[in-house]
Amino acid sequence: LGNIIGSGIFISPKGVLEHAGSVGLSLIVWSGGDYSYVTEIFGGLVGFLLLWSAVLIMYPTTLAVIALTFSNYVLQPAFQNCLPPFIATRLLATICILFLTWVNCSSVRWATRIQDVFTVGKLLALVLIIVVGLVQICRGHYDALRPSVAFEFSQDPSVGQIALAFLQASFAYSGWNFLNYVTEEIVEPRKNLPRAIYISIPLVTLVYTMTNIAYFSSMTPEELLASNAVAVTFGEKLLGMFSWVMPISVALSTFGGINGYLFTSSRLCFSGAREGHLPYLLAMIHLKNCTPIPALLVCCMATIVILCIGETHNLINYVSFINYLSYGVTIAGLLYLRKKRPNLVRPIKVSMLIPITYLIFWAVLLGFSLYSEPVVCGLGMVIMLTGVPVYFVGVQWKNKPKCVDMLVERVTYMGQKVCYVVFPQEDPSETEPLTASKAID
Repeated sequence: LGNIIGSGIFISPKGVLEHAGSVGLSLIVWSGGDYSYVTEIFGGLVGFLLLWSAVLIMYPTTLAVIALTFSNYVLQPAFQNCLPPFIATRLLATICILFLTWVNCSSVRWATRIQDVFTVGKLLALVLIIVVGLVQICRGHYDALRPSVAFEFSQDPSVGQIALAFLQASFAYSGWNFLNYVTEEIVEPRKNLPRAIYISIPLVTLVYTMTNIAYFSSMTPEELLASNAVAVTFGEKLLGMFSWVMPISVALSTFGGINGYLFTSSRLCFSGAREGHLPYLLAMIHLKNCTPIPALLVCCMATIVILCIGETHNLINYVSFINYLSYGVTIAGLLYLRKKRPNLVRPIKVSMLIPITYLIFWAVLLGFSLYSEPVVCGLGMVIMLTGVPVYFVGVQWKNKPKCVDMLVERVTYMGQKVCYVVFPQEDPSETEPLTASKAID
């Protein structure tokens, strides 16, 4: 629940309604360890492409969206009659990312404490929205939710627009697959892993659907589409003098979300470097604080670059398309293993009907999304495929010219000195930096 519920529910409703075209259809849409798996099943190239797209696209874009949500909700009360300035939102988002990167570089304990404290913000905001929305409905304010009104389309929705609405909604569910990353830490995973999925996904779906119902109990579709901070508009209409609670709650939620994604994305870079798929420098940690400073800095810089070049809802389409592409490859790997290794011991096994149904839905969703937004979705695919030559040059090509090895060694050496980092297995008493050539040896 903690990984799924984040900033998406405060930013995605506008994009879902925009593409769905009606209140009713938008509510239907809402009720709706890949790297390791794919590397094991399909080999290094496919695994590297997923890693490449995650490091360059998925995590930085998600971080950028959450940071923009944070800055919009913080600044919106000061710009009630207009949108916050472009530069102001980007500047505040950048400051937030830089600060949390510094926190994560300084101490793992500080980072985890921030995560624990700011988790309360997301829960407070959603509970408040749902309770106030239910009160509104009990008072008879539910005109937009009547079936005769809810399915009055502001536009005739094409299949492609519905697919984009699903992509917008799927962003709010990001994190549903994170449970697989900690399977070895779960008590009795054979029993508790399916149970966690059966409980958490329907519960999150219910919470998100109720939150959107609450939005529509107080706002018309036109007001929701015009709002740049849906929860703030909701609070201003219903909470009166206590409307300040809403932007603070959402800001707390998104601030904690940025911290969590920085923590997770840096560990993915760290793992990829240890596998030899990324530069060795990214597999190093600070000599005293034991934090992966080079990996954190890469994630920070990639996020800031994307932050300055994209608009929020386009970024959501961008990252959701690549996310679904990686999910589909993973599910295809499951079917491949079922056929090629039928006798493999499987502690947790599901009917083949489930992954097949998912793949059919996946193909339709991505196909129509690509048709409706060829530039946004196509650019994501192009960036992913740029990883192919990088893989063959950087990973597969072992006998590189000596000048290339020396350049890599010097960059690694400089990075170690600047960041004060070593490989985790190195004895801290050793003062000689561990260079790339020694790591290869």
